[in-house]
Amino acid sequence: MHYYPRLRDLREDHDLTQGKLVEMLGMHKTTYANYEQGKREPPFELIVQLAEFYNVSIDYIAGFTNTPRPLRKTNTKK
Repeated sequence: MHYYPRLRDLREDHDLTQGKLVEMLGMHKTTYANYEQGKREPPFELIVQLAEFYNVSIDYIAGFTNTPRPLRKTNTKK
């Protein structure tokens, strides 16, 4: 199981409480708290959603880079 300390860091950097964030995400506070504390593995879909919300790369959330690069948006419509 991986621990993602940046989940808490990003939330606090955006001046959000766990209560406010989980309200926006539509999930239970206990579930999200377990992700922040490393007690449960967050689903990949949540990591993607948080990367989009915070406008950082998934690599940054995972701790593979220390640079919170903005997401590169690609045009998926043709």
